Amino acid sequence: MVEARVSPRLEFTLELEVTVGPVFQLGWGSFGLRRTVPITGGTFRGPGISGRVLPGGSDWQFVDRDGLTLVDAHYVIETADAVRIEVTNPGIRHGAQDVLDRIAAGEPVSPSQYYFRTAPRFYPPDGKYEWLKKSIFLGDAERHPELVLLRVWRVA
Repeated sequence: MVEARVSPRLEFTLELEVTVGPVFQLGWGSFGLRRTVPITGGTFRGPGISGRVLPGGSDWQFVDRDGLTLVDAHYVIETADAVRIEVTNPGIRHGAQDVLDRIAAGEPVSPSQYYFRTAPRFYPPDGKYEWLKKSIFLGDAERHPELVLLRVWRVA
């Protein structure tokens, strides 16, 4: 007999405010427009964890002709107790072309007008934050003119 399983639930883990620099376009290729967005810093906080986003990361993107954006951010966070954790964060963003144009122009756009989700993975050193490498996480993101707001949940 197969045991009944309970559907996964989401547990809030942390919220990041990631500051970003200007978009740097690399040109069109077979996968779309290639561009990168520098990560310049930021902060994060959640139950039992807080700290800052270190400058020096980047979000590498492919933008399809219909506006679908494949993101792949790679950066480092540093906890309040000075532990550095590598983060990779692939995801997708899409919406109506006029909404995407307003985001690109730096205009405020309600996150309800577009889809922006990610799947962050954390690479902590041995110790206190090892729990971050032992779960799947989902992110709900918002693009603002000079920052990305990312709320992250652990799939329990």
